[in-house]
Amino acid sequence: MAKQQMYYFWIEEEGQDLIEYTLLITFIVMAVFAFLGTGRPMVNAIWTTANSQLVGANSAATGS
Repeated sequence: MAKQQMYYFWIEEEGQDLIEYTLLITFIVMAVFAFLGTGRPMVNAIWTTANSQLVGANSAATGS
């Protein structure tokens, strides 16, 4: 009986997709965290530039 259970455990593939998707999501999350750690100054600079341009455009549009 134990040999038959081990055989079914070895050939069973129902949970394989779930494990693959979990590993893929884990990889994506780790890559995003790595990017945010190293890319944060760059993202902050882009955000600051965009904000200053919007403030300038708002000032020009309202005439203040």
